[in-house]
Amino acid sequence: MTNQPTEPDISAIADAARPTVADRATFESELDRLRVREKAHTREGDAIAAARRRLPMVEVDPQTPLIGTDGSVPLIDVFDGRSQLIAYFHMWHTGRPAAEQCEGCTFNTSHINELAYLHSRDVTYAVFAEGPYEEASRYRDFMGYTAAWYSVPPNSVDRLIGDRYFGILACYLRDGGQVYETYWTTGRGNETMAPSYGLLDRTVYGRQELWEDSPQGWPQRWGSQGGQFRLADGRPMAQLSRLQAGRDDDLGPMPDGWTACSCPLHTGPTARN
Repeated sequence: MTNQPTEPDISAIADAARPTVADRATFESELDRLRVREKAHTREGDAIAAARRRLPMVEVDPQTPLIGTDGSVPLIDVFDGRSQLIAYFHMWHTGRPAAEQCEGCTFNTSHINELAYLHSRDVTYAVFAEGPYEEASRYRDFMGYTAAWYSVPPNSVDRLIGDRYFGILACYLRDGGQVYETYWTTGRGNETMAPSYGLLDRTVYGRQELWEDSPQGWPQRWGSQGGQFRLADGRPMAQLSRLQAGRDDDLGPMPDGWTACSCPLHTGPTARN
């Protein structure tokens, strides 16, 4: 993702336009009309999920090596004995400080904390980082993430990513000693990871992003190129509370054998809807 900072010339919410005021009966009548569309949207989501469950699957090498706490580990062991695995492929800027790591991946990953519900459905969740394990694990510790983290070594990237790119969310099924990929998505498909967006969509001013269809005078402060996930100083927003808590964001020296990221920020191919 690329950084698009907060728009500096937009009025504060305190100065923004407001919805019209109506009596309770009018308000409830309008909400009832909208609720019909919401229910239809929910049912269509159910139908799409049903179609996902009927997709074919593609075999993946179960011995594809990853790097974890204890060194090299094959993909099949990441399932931790469960039958299913959800993996988020976290972009990484090797050799860059924590403040310059991927804002979108930090946004997505910061929402995933309670894993008991996934485990109850025989599903493991893990993060597969693009960069070296030494850096990525320090970032995990700084952010306080509870999910397991692994590094994808360069010789495993093609086996797991293929012609895609980091930033995807992928699902896998283990059948005995074999592993299959059953689904993947990216871009706005990853919004399922982040309830913050779902909650903001229920508020009167929404996400306050420039692309939204909002009434005249509504605050629209952010673009959709990455700046919506960053503080004014460029740091991913979720890092602020960790710094305020006194956590150390030093990722240490770049490990031997890795090349420092030279791009200003990750761009990657155009995200899919």
